Amino acid sequence: MAFDKIFLNARFDGGARHHIAVKNGRIAAIMPADTPTGGAETIDLGNALVVPGFVEGHIHLDTSFYGDAWRPHKPCTDGFNVHERVAFQARNMAEAAPMDVRARNQLDLCIAHGSTQMRSHVMVDGSVGLKSLETILRVREDYRGLIDIQLVAFPQSGILASLGTPQLLDEAIGLGANLVGGLDPASFDRDVEKHLDVVFGVANKHGIDVDIHLHDMGTLGAFEIEQIAARTRALGMEGHVAISHAYGLGDISADQLKTVADTLARSGVAIMTNAPGARAFPPILALRSAGVTVFSGNDNIRDSWWPYGDGDMLRRATTLGYRSGFNIDEELRIAFDVVTQAGAKALRLDGYGLRVGAKADFVTLNAEHVPEAVVAVPQGRSVYKEGKLVASNGKIVGKRS
Repeated sequence: MAFDKIFLNARFDGGARHHIAVKNGRIAAIMPADTPTGGAETIDLGNALVVPGFVEGHIHLDTSFYGDAWRPHKPCTDGFNVHERVAFQARNMAEAAPMDVRARNQLDLCIAHGSTQMRSHVMVDGSVGLKSLETILRVREDYRGLIDIQLVAFPQSGILASLGTPQLLDEAIGLGANLVGGLDPASFDRDVEKHLDVVFGVANKHGIDVDIHLHDMGTLGAFEIEQIAARTRALGMEGHVAISHAYGLGDISADQLKTVADTLARSGVAIMTNAPGARAFPPILALRSAGVTVFSGNDNIRDSWWPYGDGDMLRRATTLGYRSGFNIDEELRIAFDVVTQAGAKALRLDGYGLRVGAKADFVTLNAEHVPEAVVAVPQGRSVYKEGKLVASNGKIVGKRS
């Protein structure tokens, strides 16, 4: 077979060196490093550690202020209140730079750090209609070839509480959104069954996946998770549903957790956590031991919810490991898996990883192996999308289509 190009001296986790041959944007062969290259174009990776492109599994391209004027964080009047944060966000968005500019800033940041796959939630509800989605759809098209983006129609202002939202969610899928979302069915809309009727109704009608925000704590959150899992099984949607945040899994008893974890595993419902500071979060090892897919994302980057975030999924793995008490190499590799292979499984990505037949999406790192990369978070990375260099040393170098 004639190859388009061959990447020389790629070091995989474990130390072995290989050549990676690429044909039509996919990995066509992985060969020992002493294999003759023939007449193909060659790129020498210089024995750098090569890892799959990172999976940014949960982000909000429409609400970030990254690259815009600094906006001091405004705390809630009483702890953490989703309704109040949504109100703060609406006021901040009215004064922000154009959405497409802010979304591009955020995409450039994420791609430069090595994300080649992304799932972004975009507001679709009675407060904004379809305007935000229409903007982000145009931006997604401009970034085709640099990053693959799934979009979730996200009812940030609720479904039942926001006039016209059920119809808007339905229309959003026809417009180009890939998934349908939800938001705290009990505490925000105050009717779990009717909320889930809409979410799963849209999903069932269009044959799409579901990703629901769930901030509710304790037994209320656990109850909602069980209800979502029951809907998933009833509709035969195992493997097609995710719950984002699921904070309640971090503050229930061990016995309750085991029961809910077994339910999640049986239902094929994935859990997204970004291990946010000062909040309980789903216990990664306990969930994975039960067979639950746990993935991650940066979530909010410098927006109305908090001022943090740098778009780096490798640093997110560090945060996950640090907050989980991961220290041994096996655990550090689990933190890395959460932002790579587990994310690919949750997003149901076709052709992911360092294997023959997969897309040639990979990142080079200045580290001996994955555990060192997780703790050191080395910079100076090169990012390849379908075998083409798209970012180097923190800067986008690929041309948008």
